[in-house]
Amino acid sequence: MKYPKIPLAQTVIQLCKAKNIQHIVISPGSRNAPLTIGFTHDPFFKCYSIVDERCAAFFALGIAQQIKHPVAVVCTSGSALLNYYPGVSEAFYSHIPLVVLSADRPKYLVGIGDGQTINQEHVYNNHIQYSANLKQDLNPEKDNAFAEDLPIMKSIENKIEKYLGLQQSIQQQNETEINKALNTAIVSQGPVHINIPFDEPLYDMVEELSVNPKIIPVETETITEDYSKYANLWNNSTKKLVLVGVLPPHSVEQYYLDQLANDESVLVLTETTSNLHHNQFCPSIDKLIGALTEDEFKLLQPEILLTFGGLVVSKKIKKFLRTFKPNHHWHVAEQGANDTYFVLNNVFKQSINSFFKQFLPLTQSVKSTYNPFWSHQMDIRNQKHQLYMQQIPFSDIKAFDLILNSIPDFSQLQVGNSSAIRYTQLFNLNPTLEVFCNRGTSGIDGSTSTAIGAALANSKPTVFITGDLSFFYDSNALWNNYIPNNFKIVLINNQGGGIFRILPGHKNTENFDQFFETKHQLTAQHLCAMFNFKYYTVNNKNDLEGTLSDFYKDEGKPKLLEIMTPSTDNDAILLDYFQFIK
Repeated sequence: MKYPKIPLAQTVIQLCKAKNIQHIVISPGSRNAPLTIGFTHDPFFKCYSIVDERCAAFFALGIAQQIKHPVAVVCTSGSALLNYYPGVSEAFYSHIPLVVLSADRPKYLVGIGDGQTINQEHVYNNHIQYSANLKQDLNPEKDNAFAEDLPIMKSIENKIEKYLGLQQSIQQQNETEINKALNTAIVSQGPVHINIPFDEPLYDMVEELSVNPKIIPVETETITEDYSKYANLWNNSTKKLVLVGVLPPHSVEQYYLDQLANDESVLVLTETTSNLHHNQFCPSIDKLIGALTEDEFKLLQPEILLTFGGLVVSKKIKKFLRTFKPNHHWHVAEQGANDTYFVLNNVFKQSINSFFKQFLPLTQSVKSTYNPFWSHQMDIRNQKHQLYMQQIPFSDIKAFDLILNSIPDFSQLQVGNSSAIRYTQLFNLNPTLEVFCNRGTSGIDGSTSTAIGAALANSKPTVFITGDLSFFYDSNALWNNYIPNNFKIVLINNQGGGIFRILPGHKNTENFDQFFETKHQLTAQHLCAMFNFKYYTVNNKNDLEGTLSDFYKDEGKPKLLEIMTPSTDNDAILLDYFQFIK
């Protein structure tokens, strides 16, 4: 097998292999050639070539989202690693393990005006779990190996002895830093950055390894907690609200969900991205609370708020809990918590199942009207929801109604940000679907790339629902040779950023159209032709219903369905929805 000649490149690659980091997303470049050579010549690794670094980071994030293990991205020096930043920040806030391997120029070539060179050390400073800035190998054939010689170091023997000692010290330091970074990614489930300086020559290869790096095992921390005082508070409270954010499918054992559901004093609100389903839980949070009065909010105000899962989509629930604060807020998460509602009392740093296993045996069901009352309100809203869907004209929300009810069982559903995820949250989804959305930073920039990476890593058919601005923003995502044939995009095109029509502001002005809604006349037709997607387009209810059955058939290539909806009616139809279902 062929290896890069540079010991530092060998060390990085061997330690990635030792940590079972198998998926490597490589963007082309010269400075990263030693890494590219090493990864691509070892059959252990699954390597992908993605030119656009921003797309590459989100593509890798999509894979890591599914396998729950670090995925590495590899780039050259200069601005290349800056293009990873949106994906790195999403990984940071979504707790997704991403390893950035950035090649760098040697220190003596940084800050002197050399091309494709920036200050790469700690470049992700505020959005990274760990930064490892490695030291360059010494090269006896270059001046840098003996640059710091004192006059007394004259003999060749002394120079060789010094070189070997310095190189051994550098190798040990680099091994420690790489191990620490990779272990951090595994334990913290977040992004890490390893910056790797290489000097020329970059393309030399050897037949045997010259280093055998030390493997430092991953260490995990066991946390013990006294739950008795929390159980006492729980058992003496008649209004307990459990709010669940982003979770991977099958995160919580059904037994614990049943226990929560059978307690009248517990109301469980789940987001679409929680992937939790129970007939006693209340999904579609905004449907329940979207038009409540102040008196009704006071009735809903909990004594105890228990949260778990990632970030929450609903702005309405955040506003409610910040205004009508609980007496206690507890969060369960291995990675810590945000004080989203400004009243966080305690964080249980452990898995959800571990927490429930120790906490729930100490609790007892409490007689209360809290769950029965709000469950009844949810039933009323679900009935009115169906009536409203039957009477409204073709629009964004009507398109979502038809789409979400058509997705085949046991599919993976990836959802874009902005309007797409907010509309999706209003519907009770098929419980066989697995739902994902980039809610770490809630940006529109990498949703398509993420969905493609996730589709590749998950054998289930994948449906990705997105809006037009998000889709066109990330159109380079389709410049990808690894898109599965069972990947399907549903593009809701309302010719601009329709969400801005729902927000406060002066609408229907030239300024609004140009700088907020950013109106356009683009379609995906030519992109589909260029990237070999089968293309469908519809602009009314009947055509959409007729197209959906054919759309999900496997025809040996990915597909895109573009749904043209009115740009000016959607805001009024959505706002009327909340009043109608009250």
